[in-house]
Amino acid sequence: MAKGKVGESQIWAFLAVFLGIIGFILVLLTQKKDKYAMFYAKQSLVLMIAWVISFVIAIIPVLGWIVSPIIALVIFVLWIIAIINTFSGTEKLTPIIGKFAEKFNF
Repeated sequence: MAKGKVGESQIWAFLAVFLGIIGFILVLLTQKKDKYAMFYAKQSLVLMIAWVISFVIAIIPVLGWIVSPIIALVIFVLWIIAIINTFSGTEKLTPIIGKFAEKFNF
């Protein structure tokens, strides 16, 4: 791919991360054979699972109210990193969640 040009795989990878679970489902249903898009779709899935966990933690009185916003902020930063990585043209693991995403086989 020529430098500076965004390919179809990168667009699908971006959509997977940007749209969260909906993006994951879109890529899974339409681009399952696209290794690059699925790489980032799996990371998107892990980010969404982490996000749900942060909401569950928020239910816990006092401790959850303190810890959950911190976790949510970390997830938001990881989401931004993942979005940036989708346009890199290479498969870059998002810190913390990348190793978990590799364990999924779709």
